Amino acid sequence: MRDFQKSGRSAVYADNGMVATSHPLAAQVAVELLRAGGNAVDAAIGAAVLLGLCEPQMTGLGGDCFVLLKPAGDERVVALNGSGRAPAGLSAPAMRDRGLSAVPVYGIESVTLPGAVDAFCRLSADWGRLELAQVLAPAIGYFDAGVPVAPRVAHDWGRAEHLQGAARGHFLPWGAPPNPGTRFALPGQAEVLRQIAAKGRAGFYEGAVAEDMVASLRALGGTHTLDDFAAVASDYSEPISSAYRGVELVEHAPNGQGATANLILNILSQFDLNAMDPFGAERTHLEAEATRLAYDARNRFLADADTTTRLAHMLAPETAAQLAALIDPGRALAQVAPLTEAIHRDTVYVTVVDRDRMAVSLIYSIFHGFGSGMASDRYGIAFQNRGAGFSLEQGHPNEAAGGKRPMHTIIPAMLRRNGRVTMPFGVMGGAYQPCGHARIVSNLVDFGMDLQTALDAPRAFAGLFSGHDGLALETGYAPAVFDALAAKGHTLRWSDEPLGGAQAIHLDDSGILIGASDPRKDGCALGY
Repeated sequence: MRDFQKSGRSAVYADNGMVATSHPLAAQVAVELLRAGGNAVDAAIGAAVLLGLCEPQMTGLGGDCFVLLKPAGDERVVALNGSGRAPAGLSAPAMRDRGLSAVPVYGIESVTLPGAVDAFCRLSADWGRLELAQVLAPAIGYFDAGVPVAPRVAHDWGRAEHLQGAARGHFLPWGAPPNPGTRFALPGQAEVLRQIAAKGRAGFYEGAVAEDMVASLRALGGTHTLDDFAAVASDYSEPISSAYRGVELVEHAPNGQGATANLILNILSQFDLNAMDPFGAERTHLEAEATRLAYDARNRFLADADTTTRLAHMLAPETAAQLAALIDPGRALAQVAPLTEAIHRDTVYVTVVDRDRMAVSLIYSIFHGFGSGMASDRYGIAFQNRGAGFSLEQGHPNEAAGGKRPMHTIIPAMLRRNGRVTMPFGVMGGAYQPCGHARIVSNLVDFGMDLQTALDAPRAFAGLFSGHDGLALETGYAPAVFDALAAKGHTLRWSDEPLGGAQAIHLDDSGILIGASDPRKDGCALGY
C-alpha cells in the first residue's frame, strides 16, 4: 500500500468493467460504451479512435495498431495485426541508388499504408457487441466540437517542427503550438468517421477518403495507389510467450518487437534480482545490459513475419543464458552493436476489461509526433512514417520492399499465471517499450510492488531516446545511483523527459478489477 502522505495516486477498484488509458475523455467514453451494453472490444475501439483527437501527435486514422484479446469465458489470447504494408512501389535498391543509407524519417518514402481502421472494423465485426456506428458516435461528436488540449499533449505539440503543407493547416491552425486548454477540433476527420460508421472499411480505403489520401501522397512524391489502399488487410496470428518466475509474458509476434521484452526477461531470470534494491545501481545495471543485448538481437532478427526466421533462437532459454554470461555485474559492456532504430516516442495504449472478463490490450500509433509531418489535403489524415523502421541494408530481414511490413515498435502485452490471464497492459514510449514491459513485470514479480507503484516507479533506459544514446535515468533516481552507475562505465545522463507511459488492469483472484494509469501521461483508470 502506498504512503498516503506522499504525492501519488491510488489504483482504481471496480466490479463490472475497467479501462486504463492516457486521456480522461477516452477513458470516460470507454466506460460509457460498457454501460450502454458494449463489451471490451467496443469500448477499446471507441476510446482509441477518440485518442486520435485528444492526442493527435500520438495517433490517428492514418496509423497502425496491434491487439491482444482474451475472449469472455476463455483464457486463450488472440492476436490481431493491424499494421500496414509499404506501397507496392517502394524500392530499397532505388533508395540506395539515390545514395540513401536509411529511409528518410520524414520523407515520403517512410509513409506506409494505414492498417488500424481495417483492424478496428474487423475487430468490431468479429468480436464486438454494438454496431460500429454506435461505437464511433461519441468520438464523432468530439471531433466535430473539439476538446481542450491537455497539459502533456500541449508539451508534446511543441516538438512538431517537421509539420509541413496541409498538416500545418490541420494541426497548427493557430500558427503555433497550443497552450493547455486551447480548443482543438478535426471536423474533416469527423466526416471520415461518419463514412466508416456508414460503410465500414470501404468508407476509408475506397471512395472519397482514399482518393484524398492517394492524391495527397502522390502530390508529395509517393508511389501510393488506390490499389494499395484497397488491399490493406489485418491478420490474426498466434501470440508468443515466455515464462518468468511463475508468470507468463504474452506478446504479439513479429513484425512487432514483443520478442525483445521476452528476451530481456529471459536474460534477467539468470540473476537474483529480488535480492537487490529495486532502485539501486546493481539492478539498474543488469537491466541496462540485458536491454542492450536484447535490442541488438531485435535489430538483427525481427522483421515482417515472412522474413523473421530466427524467432525461435531469440526466444530460446539457451540464447538468454549465453547472453547473460556476457554481463559483468561490475562493469558495463564496452561494445554492443549500435541501436539503429529511428528515434521516436509517440503512441497511445488502451486496455479494457468488461463484466464478462473479455480483456483487450490495444496499442495504436502514427510513429513519430504527427507521424511523417504530412497529412491529406481535404480530410487532414496524418500519414504515419512507420517505414522509417525499415532497413536499407541489402539482404537484411527487415530490408524495405513494396508490400512488406516494417519491424514495428508498438507492442500490447498480457500476463498469465497458472494458465489464467491476470493482466492486460502496455507501455507507450517507442523504443523504450520492451524494456518497459520487462521492468513492470519485474517490479511486480521480483519486488512485490502493487500495480500503481509498479507503474509510478522511476525508470532507466539504455538506448536511443530523444536523440541521445547511453543510459538515461529519470529524476526519481538518487544521485548516488547515478554516480555508482558511472563508476561501472555507463555513459549516463538524466533523462530530459519521462520514459514511457504505462496502463494496466489486474484481474484479481477475488474477482474484482484493479486499474492503474501512468502519471507520466494525462490519463487515468476508470471503472464502474
